[in-house]
Order: sequence, then C-alpha cells, then structure tokens
Amino acid sequence: MSVDMKGKDLVSVHDLATEEVWQILKTAEMMKLRQKSGIQERPLAGKTLAMIFHKPSTRTRVSFEVGIWQLGGYALYLGASDLQLRRGETLADTARTLSRYVDGIMIRTFAHADVVELARYAGVPVINGLTDLLHPCQALTDIFTLYEKRGRLAGLRLAYVGDGNNVAHSLMYAGAKVGMHVVVATPEGHEPDPQVLAGAKRDAAATGGSVEVVTRPGEAVRGADAVYTDVWASMGQEGEEDRRRQVFRPYQVNRELLDASGRPGVLFLHCLPAHRGDEVTDEVVDGPHSVVFDQAENRLHVQKAVMALVM
Repeated sequence: MSVDMKGKDLVSVHDLATEEVWQILKTAEMMKLRQKSGIQERPLAGKTLAMIFHKPSTRTRVSFEVGIWQLGGYALYLGASDLQLRRGETLADTARTLSRYVDGIMIRTFAHADVVELARYAGVPVINGLTDLLHPCQALTDIFTLYEKRGRLAGLRLAYVGDGNNVAHSLMYAGAKVGMHVVVATPEGHEPDPQVLAGAKRDAAATGGSVEVVTRPGEAVRGADAVYTDVWASMGQEGEEDRRRQVFRPYQVNRELLDASGRPGVLFLHCLPAHRGDEVTDEVVDGPHSVVFDQAENRLHVQKAVMALVM
C-alpha cells in the first residue's frame, strides 16, 4: 500500500479514505517495530511542528513532542498565552504567519470550528489534537491497538459506554472506515451528535460495518470484542460533575459489565486519564483485560505515522 498523503490535513477521520486510514495504521506498525528493534529513522530531519495548546494535556503533548524528535524534527510548544490570539489576531492571520515558519501545525482546543478555520488558511498540514467535537488521533490509536491485539478490524464489535462525546464521535468514524461494528451506549440526552452519527453510518455502509446508539450498557457489550469508556465530564464540564455522576452511574464499566460481553478475551480500552471509581473500577483498569497503557504508548507510534505521512 502506498497512498500519498503529503500536505493533507487531519481534521477528522471522516475526511480520510479507508486506504488512508490503513496507510496510517500500517506505517505506525512499521515504525513501532523498527523503534523496538533499535532502528532510528529521521524522515522529518530539519522540520518543525508548531503545537498550539488551548487545553492542557499529558499524552498529547508528550507523544507529539517525543514523536517528532524521534523523527528528526523539532516541536515548538505554543500555549494560550504565547500567541497573539488573545490580543485580537485572527486565526486566519495566525495560520498564514505560522505557515511561513513551520512545516506542520498541531492544535488542541475547544471549538472545532477553530481547527477547520486554521486548516483552511494554513499553507502547511494541520493536525487536530482534540476539539470538543472530535479526537481523531485518539481514535486512530484505538483501532491500531485493536489491530495489534486481534490481527484484524473488519467485523470486530466495539462497545463504547458513556458520554456521547468527542471520543465517541471519532471512534464511530474510525470504526466505520474499517468495517467494524460500533455500538454506543449512553443515557438519553447525552447521545452523539446526529450529524456525526449520520456520517459514520454512511461510512459504515460502504465498508460492511455498522454504527448504532442504544441506552442500555448490557445491550451494547453483548458479544463485544472490546469495551471502551471515557470520563463522564470532559474538560470544560467540571461544573457538571456531580450531576453527571448521578446520570452515568449505571454506565460504569466494572467486572460485571465486562462479563456481560460473553467473551473471555474481551479487551478494555480507555483514552485516559481515568477517573477510577467513576466510569471504571480499579479491578477493570488494572485487570487482565485492560490495554489502556498499550493505547497510551500507541499514541506515540500512530502520531509519528501521521506526521511522517503528511509533513
């Protein structure tokens, strides 16, 4: 497989062709194998990635910063107070200016429209490190981890239990692109965005996969090859934590819910950080079914693949 992705933005997995998704996964697989074998590759020697952070992060910052360094490039961290945006400079002007200095831009922010606008005006590839709507790098990492563990993706059943948030959205897109069956279980009023759901269903129809939203966790996990959850209150929703804790309590992933899958080898995934005792129990996150730290590591390999392919 050889798909030319140079200069392409990664704003949403929905924008990628299935062949491009597999190009990323296979490139990540190769890069991880070579790194573990002690082989150093520097395809981005002399190149610079601007990293704009309006939301703090552990995994996103470290994995991108270490990743581009391993590829021979340099990462430039730009926090909210490091740019002129707060003093009135437009995103369009910021995009045009940064494009004269750097070879790629990664942004982690609140409004998805900001990433869309940045990509529209930037003359270099823009990578979405997270918005309130989508988290594409995480979802690509998730399906890469499943591919590592199961050797295939088409036909696998992934149950996501919890809030219909940015992680759920990108999981639906990513799973649909590779022919998986994605089932989201969430309380009424917390369903995924209808437009995202519709787009994911269209993608799934083209690959033999499926995307479904239900309200009962037990229904979602029945027959699941993997069970996934995320925090009940995302960044910016801290004021809703107590209310959300009451609403989502029946959606906790515990040993009983995992057992309800009926699959002895069911995998447990979480994008981290985990609020232990809320969306997941210690017994599950630290148990034999958990691959959460493999997921965390794989952010490095998948994002290296993305950067090497587009920059």
